[in-house]
Amino acid sequence: MCLWCSSALPSSSLFAGLSAPNRRDFLGAVAAGAVMLDLAGARPAEAATTADTVFRNGKLYPMTSPTSVDAIAVSGGKIVAIGSADVSGLVGPATKIVDLQGRTAFPGFIDPHHHTVLSALIRAYLPSIGYEQFKTRADALAQIKAIAAKTPAGKWVLASNYDNILQNGNLTMADLDAISTQHPIFVWYVNGNNGVANSTAFTVVKIPANATDLPGGGNVERGPDGKLNGMINGTPAVAKFIEVAMPPITPAMVAEQLPVYAKAIAAVGNTTLHEPGTIMPTWVPLLAKLSNTTAVRMSASFNANEAAASKSFVNLGPSTKARHLPNSRFSLYGMKIWVDGSPQLETAAVTIPYLRSDNKGKLNYTVAQITQFCEAAKAAGWPMLIHCHGDEGIEVAIDAMEKVYGANSPMGLNVLQHADIIREDQLVRIQKLGIGVTFLPNFFAYYGQAYREDIFGPQRTDFIQPMATCVKMGIPFSMHTDSPATPPGPLPIVQAAVTRRCVVDDSIIGGDQAIGVHDAIMAITANAARHIGLEDTIGTLEVGKEADLTILESDPHTVASDKIAGIKVSETWVGGQQEYS
Repeated sequence: MCLWCSSALPSSSLFAGLSAPNRRDFLGAVAAGAVMLDLAGARPAEAATTADTVFRNGKLYPMTSPTSVDAIAVSGGKIVAIGSADVSGLVGPATKIVDLQGRTAFPGFIDPHHHTVLSALIRAYLPSIGYEQFKTRADALAQIKAIAAKTPAGKWVLASNYDNILQNGNLTMADLDAISTQHPIFVWYVNGNNGVANSTAFTVVKIPANATDLPGGGNVERGPDGKLNGMINGTPAVAKFIEVAMPPITPAMVAEQLPVYAKAIAAVGNTTLHEPGTIMPTWVPLLAKLSNTTAVRMSASFNANEAAASKSFVNLGPSTKARHLPNSRFSLYGMKIWVDGSPQLETAAVTIPYLRSDNKGKLNYTVAQITQFCEAAKAAGWPMLIHCHGDEGIEVAIDAMEKVYGANSPMGLNVLQHADIIREDQLVRIQKLGIGVTFLPNFFAYYGQAYREDIFGPQRTDFIQPMATCVKMGIPFSMHTDSPATPPGPLPIVQAAVTRRCVVDDSIIGGDQAIGVHDAIMAITANAARHIGLEDTIGTLEVGKEADLTILESDPHTVASDKIAGIKVSETWVGGQQEYS
């Protein structure tokens, strides 16, 4: 589980500055039905006499079939013709010709579970001590020491992205006290659900020495000696430290950092990001406005705690599709809860104990509470997105969706998020009920060895995120990165799905669950669009849809499977506008 998937952080005082007093005026603008229909893609593209832009002389994969086409034409930001025969008559004196020169183009790549705002802010304001730069626990501690040396006494020392698996063990209060007790020190783990702090930080945050479970949720750990060891578990507990350690985030900070982050995301090939469950209703006007200056489309869902406030947006369109904000590239789809934790910390709820223990993790809520969240989302007019890693968490999520929404919900697609340890009988259920599932391949790519040897054992690990079984059963899954919980970028997760290779020890994680390139790219285009309610506007290259494209220097179908992640992204286009080159 990651903190970005919780209600604790967005509702805290940290984000108090993002309230929008003019929200009522902003929402009044949505009354113009014609504008809403046009933005939602409900109005077909008008016939064009000449195209604004033509893409040709390469391979363009519409993702409506495994084959490619040789040209597309764009007018007014939408696709108006496909194939050289239909496109040739639309080329006029003012038409811009994009010569692909043998390159390969796809519908713009979509990340349907990516914490956009939080990724941008963490990237800007919290120094990373993560595995990509600091390979060991000792390296990470040395970097914290270097940060502390530059920080005035009494000021907070903050760091992020520590990975207890890849960097070989948890940090402790003793480790951080050895660096400094003149500074409060807090380190945020990469999974977002855990942190560690020194004794000074515990004093500043007013965590008593006899604390275990904390008011509002979460807990602090004790070592064998019975004393606090510095570990902080659970989103509400972590938020207590973040609220004190960081100043409130202001609209100006978001407005400055979001476009910068979006440029970096466009450079790795994404054209649309969906932020699940960490968007407050009061943020919407600001994010809608910013979406016109960012290099990617932005989509989001609210946390189910915000069901009452979310009703302000239901008049934007039906629940079965994304609700578009007028005059923006921002849309809303679904409500989000998280029912269990993460495999890495052995807090995901499973039916069989973790390896070498009797621990089965635990649910974050009772079954009755999970059902109530679904009922609140349905009453507010939204489908449901549920974070669930373990098979017990998945089971209660499916049960709640079935009880509240029924089979093939007329309110829109409900989607299981992550679903690492999903069982085959659960796949049968979601197929029957018409529930979607989105997988996180970076987890087995980074943690496959640890899952196999220390956490789940070989049998469960080999069936983790069973994509080939989904393909065989006809379940159209999507894939995501859960950034900042794992690094952003669509091509590495395509490679992971195709190879099933763990980068730590080069082992194969359930080789029989490897899938082909076409199915992997479907999971970041057409299927991903469906999972955020945007299948009518993006996800495939079809006449009438938005001209969102990702252009690659090489074709993933033809390069070696272990080289897909290294393919260079050449260009991205959003709505017929080039956003990255």
